[in-house]
Amino acid sequence: DVQLQASGGGLVLAGGYMRLSCAASGFTFDDYAIAWFRQASGKEREGVSCISSNDGSTYYADSVKGRFTISTDNAKNTVYLQMNSLKPEDTAVYYCAADHWPGTVVPGMLLPSEYDAWGQGTQVTVSS
Repeated sequence: DVQLQASGGGLVLAGGYMRLSCAASGFTFDDYAIAWFRQASGKEREGVSCISSNDGSTYYADSVKGRFTISTDNAKNTVYLQMNSLKPEDTAVYYCAADHWPGTVVPGMLLPSEYDAWGQGTQVTVSS
């Protein structure tokens, strides 16, 4: 079974930083796209960033571009989301998700409907 375990959330002051981790198990990490999504209270789930474990290509939502960095350690089957210059509007439950995708990631890979394997969420709270 595909399993994803997200961790690293917590409380941080605006302007601070945080790193989330998504540990994957139960599947070969190659040829997968791994994405981070977030869902703020009362809002729809939105794509934040995704990465191809195959070619390392990445894609970011405009709202986080230049502040967040997604990376992968294929040897550890783990994807990271480094979040810098955090803002109160980044407050949300963050989820990681996986989809078999052997190619370069494209903007459509930030749609929740593209993914069928999800980890549990981790709460990120940014206080002003």
